[in-house]
Amino acid sequence: MSDMNRPGSAVGESDHIRTGLSKEQLKQAYIDNLFYLLGRFLEVATPHDSYMAAAYTVRDRMLDRWIKTARTYKASQARTVCYLSAEFLLGPHLAKNLINLGIMEVSREAGAELGLDFEAILEQEEEPGLGNGGLGRLAACYLDSLATLQIPAIGYGIRYEFGIFDQLIEDGWQVEKSDVWLRDGNPWELPRPKLRFPVRFGGHTETFQDDGRVRVRWIPDLVVEGRAYDTPILGYGVSNANLLRLWSAHAPESFDFQAFNTGDYYGAVHAKVEAETISKVLYPNDEPQAGKELRLKQQYFFASCSLQDMIRLQLGAAGTLEGFHEKFVVQLNDTHPAIAVAELMRLLIDEHRMDWEPAWEITRRTFAFTNHTLLPEALETWTVALFGRLLPRLLEIVYEINRRFLDKVRMHFLGDEARIARMSLIDEGHGRRIRMAHLATVGSFAINGVAEMHSELVKSTILKDFHDLWPERFHNVTNGVTPRRFIIVSNPRLARLLTECCGDDGWVRDMDRLRSLEPLADDVGFHEDWRRMKTAAKRDLADWLRRRVGVNVDPETLFDVQVKRIHEYKRQHLNVLHIITLYERLKAEPNRDVAPRTFVFGGKAAPGYLMAKLIIKLINSVAEVINQDPQVNDRLRVVFMPDFNVKNAQHLYPAADLSEQISMAGKEASGTGNMKFAMNGALTIGTLDGANVEIREEVGDENFFLFGHTAEQLQRLQAEGYRPWEICNDRFELRSALDLIASGLFSHGDKELFRPLVENLLYQDPFMVLADYELYLDRQTEVSHAWRDPKHWNRMSILNVARMGKFSSDRSIRDYCERIWRVRPVPAEL
Repeated sequence: MSDMNRPGSAVGESDHIRTGLSKEQLKQAYIDNLFYLLGRFLEVATPHDSYMAAAYTVRDRMLDRWIKTARTYKASQARTVCYLSAEFLLGPHLAKNLINLGIMEVSREAGAELGLDFEAILEQEEEPGLGNGGLGRLAACYLDSLATLQIPAIGYGIRYEFGIFDQLIEDGWQVEKSDVWLRDGNPWELPRPKLRFPVRFGGHTETFQDDGRVRVRWIPDLVVEGRAYDTPILGYGVSNANLLRLWSAHAPESFDFQAFNTGDYYGAVHAKVEAETISKVLYPNDEPQAGKELRLKQQYFFASCSLQDMIRLQLGAAGTLEGFHEKFVVQLNDTHPAIAVAELMRLLIDEHRMDWEPAWEITRRTFAFTNHTLLPEALETWTVALFGRLLPRLLEIVYEINRRFLDKVRMHFLGDEARIARMSLIDEGHGRRIRMAHLATVGSFAINGVAEMHSELVKSTILKDFHDLWPERFHNVTNGVTPRRFIIVSNPRLARLLTECCGDDGWVRDMDRLRSLEPLADDVGFHEDWRRMKTAAKRDLADWLRRRVGVNVDPETLFDVQVKRIHEYKRQHLNVLHIITLYERLKAEPNRDVAPRTFVFGGKAAPGYLMAKLIIKLINSVAEVINQDPQVNDRLRVVFMPDFNVKNAQHLYPAADLSEQISMAGKEASGTGNMKFAMNGALTIGTLDGANVEIREEVGDENFFLFGHTAEQLQRLQAEGYRPWEICNDRFELRSALDLIASGLFSHGDKELFRPLVENLLYQDPFMVLADYELYLDRQTEVSHAWRDPKHWNRMSILNVARMGKFSSDRSIRDYCERIWRVRPVPAEL
């Protein structure tokens, strides 16, 4: 007899049985999903079938919590955080959701009893590549923490059909391959075909009279339909499950029969192709004009859909938009969604007939803005011509926002025309461009940086004029990462050791409890446990690298790791110069006593960033020479790990001994990789940049390998007339390393291949690599000496983990809740 028909069985009881967490319930649910959803049975199921059935089994248990959470939030009418981000790098869902449900081990046992290869099922999952780097990984961490802290929240973004490209390495060069992550289906999302909103592009505007008021009507050339796809985001150890809502672009009418019947076969589907292109690919190459246009379309598309959805929710709950800013707080994750400021104004005054002043008051009290960069090229601007052609009504609104804002600036700073020009939303000096960071700042009640140093630089450099005007709006919220993903899922051995030492797993939600490890930093027995845990992780990575890259590495060597987006300011080439110097030293003195090292690199270069691609080629070329040289390859190995993403990174963080955080001081906003490595026991060699500053403060100066000039010192060097070639001529090892690159040793005799990189360093060196070279080498020598003393190294490693509590994303979200969003937890109960 079924549970539903069992005498005395209530619906609630049956639902509980259907989504139960016992081993037997999980096994039955898995078999049912395999049969009823996939049309398979155990004996014929493919590995992908097994993964899909497992995912549906876990999703069912999440949906139970999701529905109850939604009901709780609706009843409470609590303020909701809406996190707008162009990127969400979530990583694989299955393992994290098993952890958050608390059923990882019982699921492993259930799989074993069904004869399933549990690890192979986890490995089947295709990672959603909906982001480029740290911005998307941060957004994913914040969604995890919002749910864990029971904060009502919705993440809004784009459901890119093709995510960040898959990276192949061919002949040492990066080759991009399409990331078709949806080809086999996505069991975690729920399509919402009835939840759709129109988004306008192009055309012109018309004015008209409405009850004596002048109104504006936008007559577009193209209307695109945004359709919602929902993914539940479950908190750890709680019943709350929040929502990630991603938008996919479609044509309102997929097929034009009139065009088809007249023989215009291309025209019959043209609107569909043009509409769906908007959510086709993550971050198109924006060098050509078509790429710029598509990127602006993407940003407006998801901002407009998200705001229309919030308005729908507000009207459904309250019947009026007057309290919109009390119901929703919208966090702009960098400048990509900054256009939402102008779009909310359009929706309020054009679609809902508000007057300007009340509409602006709602808008200004709704948005908060996170700045993520100090790099001028990363501060988005759009030409007025492009903006006006694609979004004519939005341009009018931006002009009006700017006119009213500059009138206030004039009154506040009498006669300061230079300041007015600097603060204008329109940059008149570079071909008339709209400054999106300025729009976000003017339209937000709070602006924050993402590390203490970065926030101070925001106030003193790129947004100094705005800070002078509104100092009370500026805040700091240092980034954080989730220990669920980056310790429990990535490093289960460490997680078990921490739980054993702390007495329970409460550290997972309160990482400050890891301070209880500090007394064990001098415990010989604990050192042995620590060494075994670390060595096992290094062996796992060595096996994985051998299978994936074909390079054998020794787990007993120092694993020196730099994995992050490839960019000149992150200075992977400084690391390479150090490797070449070590190589030359060993060639000159074969019996030289050095600490054996394995250097691991990983990261993707933007497809149009030629210098970054050349750096990848150099890394692989140096690896090819060193790894084949029998005179040194027992002490030096270099590996480039292709296709760095969340899934692959989970192999790296537990195994790293040394974390390279060597960006030019003053350029990295925060970094989150630095936190993930330190959380897993890697020691950091780094500059005083981004969150390195705060990590060093937390773990202690003596447990951090600091090197390099400060941001102020580098600015002074540049102001005095920086001449990198003079530095090179004064330092024999530096000159020798650059000469070796130029000689063709690493390019099969081709002296032209790396000439652009060498000449850039010698005659421009925009990121001061040569200025920090000798300081970096000296500190690396100290790293080698420290590695030679295992007791000392283990002590530093333990203290790094014990003192990383500040860098949990749970702390970051608490800071946002208290300082900016003014929201409180709303617990959901099963």
